[in-house]
Amino acid sequence: MTTTEATEVEPVESPEQSRRTAMEAKLADLHAEQAKAVEAGGKYIARHKERGKLTARERIDLLVDEGSAFLELMPLAGWGSDFAVGASLVTGIGVVEGVECLIVANDPTVKGGALNPWSLKKSFRAAEIAEKNFLPTINLTESGGADLPTQKEIFIPGGRGFRDLTRSSARKQPTISVVFGNSTAGGAYVPGMSDYVIMVKEQAKVFLAGPPLVKMATGEESDDETLGGAEMHSRTSGLSDALAIDEHDAIRLARRTVARLNWRKQGDVPTEAFAEPDLDPEDLLDLIPTDLKEPFDPRDAILRIVDGTGPGNELAFDEFKPLYGSALCVGWAKLHGHPIGILANARGVLMSEEAQKAAQFIQLANQKDTPLLFLHNTTGYMVGAEYEQGGIIKHGAMMINAVSNSKVPHLTVIMGASYGAGNYGMNGRAYDPRFLFTWPSAKSSVMGPAQLAGVLEIVARESAEKKGQPFDAEGFVAIKQMVEEQIEEQSLPYVLSGMVYDDGVIDPRDTRTVLGICLSVIDNQPIEGAMNFGVFRM
Repeated sequence: MTTTEATEVEPVESPEQSRRTAMEAKLADLHAEQAKAVEAGGKYIARHKERGKLTARERIDLLVDEGSAFLELMPLAGWGSDFAVGASLVTGIGVVEGVECLIVANDPTVKGGALNPWSLKKSFRAAEIAEKNFLPTINLTESGGADLPTQKEIFIPGGRGFRDLTRSSARKQPTISVVFGNSTAGGAYVPGMSDYVIMVKEQAKVFLAGPPLVKMATGEESDDETLGGAEMHSRTSGLSDALAIDEHDAIRLARRTVARLNWRKQGDVPTEAFAEPDLDPEDLLDLIPTDLKEPFDPRDAILRIVDGTGPGNELAFDEFKPLYGSALCVGWAKLHGHPIGILANARGVLMSEEAQKAAQFIQLANQKDTPLLFLHNTTGYMVGAEYEQGGIIKHGAMMINAVSNSKVPHLTVIMGASYGAGNYGMNGRAYDPRFLFTWPSAKSSVMGPAQLAGVLEIVARESAEKKGQPFDAEGFVAIKQMVEEQIEEQSLPYVLSGMVYDDGVIDPRDTRTVLGICLSVIDNQPIEGAMNFGVFRM
């Protein structure tokens, strides 16, 4: 008699489960990378706290209104470089006394808050966000100034930071500097050029040159307090407008300063109630294929991001030209009560019909002063003799013309692929979106890794043939693989975020909240669409 043992058969994951598993793994990696920014100071965090001082993020937590969200921007700046992740700065948008403010906090636990080349890029982008969205700026200052070993990269462009502060003041966008510790050399000009300055007693030190440099330059003997202490600046020089007894008091004074700004939004703020999305945002993790060559329907994402149906919003997404240029899905919706126009890639490639449809839609959005949201998953514009003859270049140029000259605010989220000129036509970083975020699934480069490596192989083969030399196909395999791996690595979201090519890598489930904050910020001033566009080649 023979017996057979029962064997357990592992259940096969559905496509949705496979996608979720892959996305959850990417999110785990994202959280680990973001933690590097929080913990960048290492052992110096404990030392900083032993001195009775708050960390940069603790200062921000106390500054913003209780229970409100703080949208941190560019937390991965400097990723992949020789510098700490986060670039020794914490930046973001927070609500202080009911006012949305751009907040920039030096992280003194990372090289004393010294600014390196990535700090500069991050601070410049933060200033740009403040300018375009008409935000007051609060600098939580504690920095030793420039990272001296890299001074040649930051000295010349660094002056832009002072220029931005003074121009902000001239635009009637208040700037507030709260000095918690050292603010030396070039850093002394941050409070020097701010509209309001608060200094912490026995902690703030603001001077162009510290005692050692003063002695070297002039022979004068001095000490920190006499040269640039908070008491001296509050009683003698007049640089300080308020003397705080400690850090908590400084933050209290900063909040009172904002409360007295008499700040009002100048745009159209939604007043009607809005419904939550018709579909569950949790399921956004199920949407993105592990292979970005596989298309997915962006409507499944849109209906999990925009306001749901309800009074005043009979259709969650009112699609425009649904039967024409179907590889690009466009239409009207509301998000947290804000009207928006959406352009989302339904299939990776953009053809003439999609380009013309997009150009018309962008014009319509400008006609009625409506912000635009671009959701990327594109491999670029279609190539081939048939499409070249059909005018793909002039139609693609028409779409890029419309994007370039559009004056309504643009928001961009890269969900999947963003390759080639498709990145441009869909309002990539070079086209100055108000905000640009990426999902952990995003990839962006001049073309897909396999395509780029394949092109190089074809070029190498043709070159060998022209020279009458044999082409070493086997030897090129290793080169091709190396190129694919290099392009794949360079196209990943951490690399691009580290270079400050986006404003942050976000959890797809947070997309609605993040965009809602951005749209609220945009409403600080009126929206006015473009009256003119460049010449469209028809």
